Amino acid sequence: MARLGTGIGWRPEIADAVERMPGIDWVEVVAENTCPGHLPASLTRLRERGVTVVPHGVGLGLGGAERPDEGRLSALAERASVLGSPLVTEHIAFVRAGGPLTATPRLEAGHLLPVPRTRDALDVLCENVRIAQDALPVPLAVENIAALIAWPGEEMTEGQFLYELADRTGVRLLVDVANLYTNHVNRGEDPARALDELPLEALAYVHVAGGFVRDGVWHDSHAHPVPRPVLDILTDLASRVSPPGVLLERDENFPEPAVLELELESIRDAVRDGERLAVKRELVRLGRDARAAAGAGRGARGAPGERGGTGTALAPPLASAVAVVPAPTSAQAPPPVPGTGVSDVTRQRLGLALAALLSALVAGTPVPEGFDRVRIGVQARALAAKRAGVVAKVAPELPVILGDGYRAAFLAYAQSHPMRGGYRQDALDFVERVLLDGPPAQGRVRRELRTWWLDRSGPAPRPGSRLARVGRALIRR
Repeated sequence: MARLGTGIGWRPEIADAVERMPGIDWVEVVAENTCPGHLPASLTRLRERGVTVVPHGVGLGLGGAERPDEGRLSALAERASVLGSPLVTEHIAFVRAGGPLTATPRLEAGHLLPVPRTRDALDVLCENVRIAQDALPVPLAVENIAALIAWPGEEMTEGQFLYELADRTGVRLLVDVANLYTNHVNRGEDPARALDELPLEALAYVHVAGGFVRDGVWHDSHAHPVPRPVLDILTDLASRVSPPGVLLERDENFPEPAVLELELESIRDAVRDGERLAVKRELVRLGRDARAAAGAGRGARGAPGERGGTGTALAPPLASAVAVVPAPTSAQAPPPVPGTGVSDVTRQRLGLALAALLSALVAGTPVPEGFDRVRIGVQARALAAKRAGVVAKVAPELPVILGDGYRAAFLAYAQSHPMRGGYRQDALDFVERVLLDGPPAQGRVRRELRTWWLDRSGPAPRPGSRLARVGRALIRR
């Protein structure tokens, strides 16, 4: 695995600043927000300078019960090829549930949600990862996610789950130390234990990000400064293995470029602290081994100074303190073991569990047995808030038209209307409901919303279709 160095998440809002930042070796882009045929000029200039660009997927849903969507995989592969990327990354999460597999309504989470650490979920995940590996032109790395909730009846720790995943598929790992911290605060999981159990020889690179506390839990926001405990986990990781790359994630509330540069330097310092700790640890081990060898020499050949006894031993090279165990370089996973294919029954069993949880989070159905109801409420509010924020980004006209009433109106809509087809469709559905339900949109606001909806609802609908009926209703109103 090529060493990436220090990087930052490329976002349009900070594109100019990223180009001017010193010491940026590579950047990461959100795959779904990147159009291969129309790369931003900033990304093109970075690539021409030799800066590596890695596409980071958020919508594949490898932890879901269904097999990965061929269209999404093709799109991810195309981005990797166009960007000349050495690898692509995705998440160990599910982002949608329901549909034909479970004979339930298909629901979209609009966010990354944790999969249960069970044998069923691991079997499905491994097969989905293999499918993705076969479809991609470069190696795949998968990321541990932050979670507000825990599944009841889990059979493995996070470290054990990830170890088996990497062992069975050969997939690389993107370790997010901020997510390890989030799971420590929210679920009581020990980051050091997770690092003890992880196959760090499969490490592709590391994510670092900030967050905040709300509703008694830590939210991995990517919109706040990196806290000291996250940097401490990075130091612990760097004392165990030399990270091929470390990247700062920031998605909103962007500070001045100088502040981002200071955060990047604090990340470099944390890695250097880990490397120094590794050297000290190795020196202690070498000294202990030397003393043990001296004691053995005294017993076998006499004490130091006596004829025939030196009491010394040769030490291995100090470089072994920070050596990286080489990982396979092939993009292909190990060959599947015969008879290990996942049955449709297993996928259906997992699918029903995921659908029940997601329905409770976004559609207000009863909370499945064993879950913490308070935490489910916190997660549901977080999902609705994220929907409101992302819709405001993909349809920035709506907060302008609705003013201060936008957020309250959207959250009221979200309570009874699960997302059904991505954020752009969510924006259309939201405006449709506001217009059809009457207040609060009146006068100028109503006219502007109606114009916005009609302009974006697609080509002229067929007579008698739902879109045509809605359009006529909006025009009459």
